[in-house]
Amino acid sequence: MLNIVRFELNNATHWGLLDAAQVRTLNLACTTTAELLALPKERLLEAAGGASQPLSGVRLLSPITTPTMVYCQGANYRQHMIDSGMDPDAKRFNMFFTKSAASVTGPTGEIVKPKHVQLLDYEIELTLVLRKATTGPQQVTAENLHEFVAGICIGNDVSARDIQIPQMQFHKGKSYRSFCPLGPVLCLLDKEDMHYLDKLNLELKVNGQIRQSDSTAELVFKPVETLNEFSQIADFAAGDVLMTGTPAGCALGLPSPLMMRIFAMIPEQKKWPLFIKKQSARTQYLKAGDKLELRISSSDGRIDLGVQQHTIVAE
Repeated sequence: MLNIVRFELNNATHWGLLDAAQVRTLNLACTTTAELLALPKERLLEAAGGASQPLSGVRLLSPITTPTMVYCQGANYRQHMIDSGMDPDAKRFNMFFTKSAASVTGPTGEIVKPKHVQLLDYEIELTLVLRKATTGPQQVTAENLHEFVAGICIGNDVSARDIQIPQMQFHKGKSYRSFCPLGPVLCLLDKEDMHYLDKLNLELKVNGQIRQSDSTAELVFKPVETLNEFSQIADFAAGDVLMTGTPAGCALGLPSPLMMRIFAMIPEQKKWPLFIKKQSARTQYLKAGDKLELRISSSDGRIDLGVQQHTIVAE
């Protein structure tokens, strides 16, 4: 496996090979993630002869360039589904949606809370980076998964719940600018590394407090079956990403199944103001000044996708 970063130094953008806390500049002409993924591992190693910089001395950018497709799964961790009133053992289909490429941003800096958004939420997600262009339904298996998945990075599916739920607008509520931080590390995986997709630990903190903590072992729909199902409705391109769902611990609080049935009988004009009022009482929603810290790694230390760090700012 190789740990790749994209960074800015002296007003120029570069690709780099991350080695401990040092970044070795890759002498490559490619400007997009797709172009990078087309190069064999040997070519990337040969290109790592550029100047070496301390990681702390560069401005890290998203390792996923735009335009790109951002495919997403919803309610895909066992406990998150249980908390949402679903039975993970009875669910027979994925929940799919997309985010706009305009929401993609870097792994550090600011996440902007739009003026009209009251309920701003966080969602740490293991993000798959797709290797190649496809047309039509695919036959993905454990044996050929490496032909479809080039690598992984950290993603944060930032969500405006007061847009997503009352307006029934997943794409809109999750696509405001800066709502899709990616990186810092794009970990390129070899065939023998694919087993790690089921063994990664996720952790998200807000102001130093752990809000989300789980393992990809708890994914209900694994990458193989997800890519097969998604390929029935989408053609993939190299450099597209698939966000695989978030663990329990989001700010969003859902009522009991009984309250959900009562809530369903309330007229629309009263239902959603009540929803927003009740959710606004939850202190977990993000506010200006809050600081986020996200990490994904394997227990044996072989995979470390770095740290995402952002501050929430008001528009």
